[in-house]
Amino acid sequence: MPLPDLTPDCRNCDALCCVLLAFDRSRAFAFDKPAFDPCRNLALNRCTIHTDLAARGFPGCIAFNCHGAGQYITQTVFKGRPWRDDPSLMPALDQAFRILRRLHEALVLLQQAAALDLTAAQDATRQTLIETLAAPRDEQALQGPEPLLALSEAARFFASLRGLTPPRR
Repeated sequence: MPLPDLTPDCRNCDALCCVLLAFDRSRAFAFDKPAFDPCRNLALNRCTIHTDLAARGFPGCIAFNCHGAGQYITQTVFKGRPWRDDPSLMPALDQAFRILRRLHEALVLLQQAAALDLTAAQDATRQTLIETLAAPRDEQALQGPEPLLALSEAARFFASLRGLTPPRR
């Protein structure tokens, strides 16, 4: 099964991180923003200060990585339906984004785990988890228990890897 694209593609996203997530004024963000409120630097789904984020007090935006969850939610799960046209979508978008982001983060870690000195059984478990976590998901599937169960299995697997190091070259 092919992996979903784990690279953020902001052009194919509906600015979900700029709308759904809250942030507090700090070294990472120049002002407070509540969840579900569009960032005041957002215009027509694009950041108006994107090329100058660090200098304008937003290194947190630079550090954030949805691992492709934003565009998957926007294009695949919600089929391009924009929250601006239907604000009632916000809670469902938020739930889907939070779950899928965690699934994609786990997939990134599972890919990185391939560099460890895994036993054959550990690598087989890693491959099975990748297949489970990479399964196509629709809105209903993201609301069910399966993604959370898969994330729990991944967490147990990651815990079992403590102490492993990449093989020496």
